[in-house]
Amino acid sequence: MTVIQQVLLELDDDYLGRPYYVSGNALYRAIARRVDALTRRSVAVSHGVFVPGEHGGYPDEHSQSDGSAYFGAGLRPVESYEDLFLFRGAAQRWLSSSRPRDAHNTHDLRVHGGRVAFSPTVRFGLPRESRNSKRTMTWYVHFYVHDDTGSSDIVPLDEDVLDGLRLGGARNYGLGETSLKDTQTVDLDSLDYSMLEDTEGSFEFELELVSPYVTTSEYPGADDQSVPWWWTPRPGGLRRREERLVEDGDVYGLETIDHGQVVGYGGPDPVGTAKSGVFRVGTHARYGFGEFRLRPVSTDRVPERASNAAVREYAGGER
Repeated sequence: MTVIQQVLLELDDDYLGRPYYVSGNALYRAIARRVDALTRRSVAVSHGVFVPGEHGGYPDEHSQSDGSAYFGAGLRPVESYEDLFLFRGAAQRWLSSSRPRDAHNTHDLRVHGGRVAFSPTVRFGLPRESRNSKRTMTWYVHFYVHDDTGSSDIVPLDEDVLDGLRLGGARNYGLGETSLKDTQTVDLDSLDYSMLEDTEGSFEFELELVSPYVTTSEYPGADDQSVPWWWTPRPGGLRRREERLVEDGDVYGLETIDHGQVVGYGGPDPVGTAKSGVFRVGTHARYGFGEFRLRPVSTDRVPERASNAAVREYAGGER
């Protein structure tokens, strides 16, 4: 068995940090304060993705169908590889098209001592003829953990460890408080990978970075990484961005290939590569960096905006 534990936290107070994700390092440090030395040495933590607690439904590629109210307010069944990423995409394509998607994917801002924080809820006004004139949407944080030593002895973490974590800046002043909303374990070996099976060599695949891939790190002992040989970047090269890793008050600079980019895949083993992407690759993979998702090029990421031919060109062209 190759087990991960998915976690969904409810944001209870203002969050002072990145607007696009909670770093795996921040989540790791919050968990490390509550566990024993063996768990601290073994646990690996993904980046946390913000999820709106809104109406929605399953995209066509997923194993489930239909939707529900407050779809983002709880974890959903995971039976296939595609199900793992339901809440991991920043665009949150499961959101209902009948709702204001852009507004549902934007944080309200609050200022604390001149520093901007993000509200745990968003208030929406409704037309006067509606039953209620206003409604409130709550934000959640989705991440997962696994045992980096290759066993399953520390997973799942106890709910007491995960409940009440504080994230982001100004934690000593009450900001960044969360509560555990939902958790579940997933055996990666038992999932359906049929969309990635290429028995006749007829498929092309593309790789989407879910979290930044670290190429250079100032952290002591961290090795520099080159762009993997099995990536086929789009014309114009890869977008890069500086990050940082904070440990015990020390700040270490990171040079990364930014998340959200799509490149072509030139490797020989799509299913094996897909599993590696869940556990992440490169420097600081233990702290959430280097997560990626693999999909057939023929799977249109934005059906209403792009044709399959455009996606192939974006992924690096015909091969």
